[in-house]
Amino acid sequence: MDFKLLAELYETELLENIMPFWLKYSQDEEFGGYFTCLDREGNVFDTDKFVWLQAREVYMFASLYNKLNKNEEWLSCSIQGAEFLKKHGHDGDYNWYFSLDREGNALVEPYNIFSYTFATIAFGQLSLATGNKEYAEIAKKTFEVILTKVDNPKGKWNKAVPGSRNLKNFALPMILCNLALEIEHLLSPGILEKLIDDCVHEVLEVFYRPELGGVVIENVTLDGQLSNTFEGRLVNPGHAIEAMWFIMDLGVRLNREDIIKKAVDITLNMLDYGWDKKYGGIFYFMDRSGFPPQQLEWDQKLWWVHIEALISLSKGYQLTERPECLEWFGRLHDYTWAHFKDPEFPEWYGYLNRQGEPLLTLKGGKWKGCFHVPRGLFQCLKVFKNIADKIEIN
Repeated sequence: MDFKLLAELYETELLENIMPFWLKYSQDEEFGGYFTCLDREGNVFDTDKFVWLQAREVYMFASLYNKLNKNEEWLSCSIQGAEFLKKHGHDGDYNWYFSLDREGNALVEPYNIFSYTFATIAFGQLSLATGNKEYAEIAKKTFEVILTKVDNPKGKWNKAVPGSRNLKNFALPMILCNLALEIEHLLSPGILEKLIDDCVHEVLEVFYRPELGGVVIENVTLDGQLSNTFEGRLVNPGHAIEAMWFIMDLGVRLNREDIIKKAVDITLNMLDYGWDKKYGGIFYFMDRSGFPPQQLEWDQKLWWVHIEALISLSKGYQLTERPECLEWFGRLHDYTWAHFKDPEFPEWYGYLNRQGEPLLTLKGGKWKGCFHVPRGLFQCLKVFKNIADKIEIN
């Protein structure tokens, strides 16, 4: 495998296709913020603004400005989105709404913890890019709110009857693994270390279940037990695999080879578990007991699942040089580029049927925005450049 050519492929796609698409079509020049509901060619088909996607785009442009290219257009794009969020995105106490109308009026209450987590990393990265202390304060205050919500992320907007079936979800500890390193510059060492320890424990000791064949499940009881319910049997292979590259990054940060090895083992196991042996690609949802999943979209193939898996495999190979990582990467790379990349227009498809055909040709919507594709391309190109440089030196 030619890592230098791979790095060039991923970098060209990022710089000449993906980022120009969002820069050109998503910015609302009248009211600020971003349009995310974009059709195949980039036309806006709905003007509602979803706070977690607004924050993801702020983050993406600021992060790439910090880590890849001091492109002033990227910085300006990030700042204007952040100013819109600062003014309209929260209730004044850093409870971040789920959605707004085009002008910034709140539509849906702050029930979704992802609005909070992505606001945190957005303002954290932008504070690094600009040196703006107000942005840093917003990130820190939002993080403090997140810590108060760990045991009940939805708070008063939780629809479940209290005490009826209390489950905790994998998504929050998973995302906190990544958030910890994204805002490391804003946290005291003690808080950071506790956050990392707690997240690694939850992911690898609570939601990862060796007794179930080494799968990661989405929900357990509050005391970490299995629940024989739809929610308790739910497996999302993409979530599990995405979490593993967060754990690998933490393993590097902690100089813990054991953590890295375990994350790579889980990545390979979850890929084998979630791979569609008939049509290729990774299933969206599965039931750990083999029962019919309650999600009717269970057999769809989603963009973010495959892109996050590419990141985990590339990092897994970089850190361990295990040939299985490279073999799986090749298979997944071929599938992803053949099915998700639009051959005619910029940006990638998000939703395929089981056979790998586009279900929707949109490039953005309520759940897909400027995040997984550019982040994945950047993470992979960075890994490939490092490997290529190492080979050249040797």
